[in-house]
Amino acid sequence: MKPGDVSPVLRSTSGFHLVKLVGERNRNQPTVVDQTHARHILIKVNEQTSEADAKTKIDRLRERIVAGASFEDIARANSEDTSSAKGGDLGWLSPGDTVPDFERAMDKLAVNEVSQPIRTPFGWHLIQVVERRKQDITQQRRREEARRAIRQRKSDEQFEEFVRQLRDRTYVEYKVDDR
Repeated sequence: MKPGDVSPVLRSTSGFHLVKLVGERNRNQPTVVDQTHARHILIKVNEQTSEADAKTKIDRLRERIVAGASFEDIARANSEDTSSAKGGDLGWLSPGDTVPDFERAMDKLAVNEVSQPIRTPFGWHLIQVVERRKQDITQQRRREEARRAIRQRKSDEQFEEFVRQLRDRTYVEYKVDDR
């Protein structure tokens, strides 16, 4: 098929399909993405901390940072996640590594800028962008594709084994009513 072509009707175990080839890409082409090195402070909303309390706390922390306090020190003392031990450092993040609300807010920031409080499903965040770079992740992408293929194959094999065992244990008896 060429880009734009539509296949004839195809039948599979899932049903009937029409396939349209939208475009092609070269698998050997390098995959270069924009990565962001970021820090954050997280205040969780839960049974002990109400939405209003969490928002008030994150606002106060932002005021302290804007007034000159160290983002890292504030994160170590206040962030409620595992990154707090590293001063809130999340390392290098590629597109899709975080939830969409977090990523959108992070992408709008300049280097060393501190975000306004951001609400995500995890709670309230303050984000600081440390630096940005373009990174070739071709090798990582290939490793991930290989892992996914192996995981899928193992899953298929386990499912087939489950079905085989189920069939072996199944007993069907036909009774005919002779009235």
